[in-house]
Amino acid sequence: MDLPSFLWLWKIAAWSMGLSLLAYLLLTVTGWQMFQARTNFHPRPSWLHLLHYSIGGSMVLLVLLLLAIGVVGTLGHFGSLGHSQHLTAGLIVVALTLISAVSATLISPKRQWARSLHVGVNAVLFLGFLWVSLTGWVVVQKYLP
Repeated sequence: MDLPSFLWLWKIAAWSMGLSLLAYLLLTVTGWQMFQARTNFHPRPSWLHLLHYSIGGSMVLLVLLLLAIGVVGTLGHFGSLGHSQHLTAGLIVVALTLISAVSATLISPKRQWARSLHVGVNAVLFLGFLWVSLTGWVVVQKYLP
């Protein structure tokens, strides 16, 4: 297919990636605030947990949207997948994001391991976002004139 017909798709991908990174940053800030409240034995604001969950859910949707755009766009442009490390990086980011989301729903006083898993996966997710961003930049160069 002709690249200009896919330009709108790449714009959506660029916005989705930017918003995913913003969501990750906001999740880091709100997660840190919840950690501070818990370790200092302060009551956390009632809205903080809901905000953290809402931003997290939004990030999951954005990452899944990016996966769909990547698969559709690459198949449409090249006819097959696996032209760069970006596919591997993207799949790892999707997996880490889903593990993080599932582990968040399991956090409770009886399952402290879920909190450790959630925080640990999110630390690794930072590296995943870095990798997918760098490989994505290489992919973008293929589409630019």
